[in-house]
Amino acid sequence: METNNEIIAALDIGTTKIVAIAGYKTKENKFEVISFGTSPSHGIQRGIVVNIDETVKSIENAIKKAEELSDYKFTEVYVGIAGQHVLTKTRNCSLNLNTVDGKIQEEHLLLLQDQIIDLTKNPGEEIIDIIPQSYIVDDKLGVEDPIGMSGTKLQGNFQVITGEMKMVNNIKKCVQLCGLSIKALILEPIASSEAVLSIDDKENNVVMVDIGGGTTDLAIFNNNRIIKTAVVPLGGNTITKDIRQTFGLETRQAEKLKILYGAAIEEKSHKETILSIESLKGKDDVEINLSELSKIISARLSEILFSVQFQIENTSVNNNLNAGIVITGGGALTKSLKQLATFILKNNVRIGYPNTFICGEFSEEINSPQFSTAIGLIIKGIELFEIEAEEKKQELDAISQKLNEPEEDENDTKKNKKRKEPKGSVFNKFLNTMANLFDEDEIDNTKNN
Repeated sequence: METNNEIIAALDIGTTKIVAIAGYKTKENKFEVISFGTSPSHGIQRGIVVNIDETVKSIENAIKKAEELSDYKFTEVYVGIAGQHVLTKTRNCSLNLNTVDGKIQEEHLLLLQDQIIDLTKNPGEEIIDIIPQSYIVDDKLGVEDPIGMSGTKLQGNFQVITGEMKMVNNIKKCVQLCGLSIKALILEPIASSEAVLSIDDKENNVVMVDIGGGTTDLAIFNNNRIIKTAVVPLGGNTITKDIRQTFGLETRQAEKLKILYGAAIEEKSHKETILSIESLKGKDDVEINLSELSKIISARLSEILFSVQFQIENTSVNNNLNAGIVITGGGALTKSLKQLATFILKNNVRIGYPNTFICGEFSEEINSPQFSTAIGLIIKGIELFEIEAEEKKQELDAISQKLNEPEEDENDTKKNKKRKEPKGSVFNKFLNTMANLFDEDEIDNTKNN
């Protein structure tokens, strides 16, 4: 494998599966995946590590499978994070500008973010991301990029994403125990959005819904800005559990039944279709009516979708979702989900696939809603890498410019000093002499100390 592009690696640590993935950005602005591996997830419940040893083994298995597909070695990774402990908070702060020319610079935005950190961070919390929403320069509202503008006061509105420090540290520990370093933590609904939403989607107001195994994550966009993220503590595993308990099956049987025969809306043929499935040891086979199976799945999916609707109703874009609702994640593969979601959410709904953004040898294999988060982590990782590279370039350019500035001739400097310094009186010369004596005494005392 040869490429001149920077290869980015990522880990999607989910409730049902772990995905290790690596790829790079092509000249056509596509994302070519060069390596990926999956492993069943053990030790994770609803996005939270509950068993470090089991989680480490699951990550190592995914990494091993990925490295077997190519000669790429995983060393540093961008890591997805989600779960009920992750919260989004709205914060704002202001800054008085005292610059000579009154123009806003990058450093002023950084000072605002420093204030936001002080305002937001509570004991036991870690800030995962700070997302600017808009700025106010003096009395001008809704400024997206204030750099270069003139003013006396700068205000900023931010979305601050925080997580419980214990939970965040457990994720970090698991990754580090696998011998990997973490480049950055990325909120998973933001990553999923990168994989299935276009810029047009985000500009025209859209909701991304990722139905995962343990939770359902939301990201709501308004005018290309993420205005809200939320977590519904229900997912595909909840449906599997419902099926298992209703029919008295093993978890693996219930999961297989859901995938092969499950539907979000009952079909006419379901009423006449009965499956016979081997039950738990010592019991007779279980006869399952597909109509009843659909009702179980539909009931739980409806609950998830009504929770999504509640989150949308509490935002400014509730009646203005021109780009509709995009559903992705493994749960999006449920048959007739689109129809059920359209009925409940009363909006345009589509199933989100990452096919627009990916290419290469593995593109067909991973072109599925269940890999949206993993692919989004690569896309977001490349974006963060490019930002970091540009910042380093600007720093080096500034240093280079300073080094290349012409040095002033020493003789000219002395002449200028002689020309500028007025003749002093005898008293002034006396004061200068005394000052020099004191300076020498201070130097001697410093040496003696």
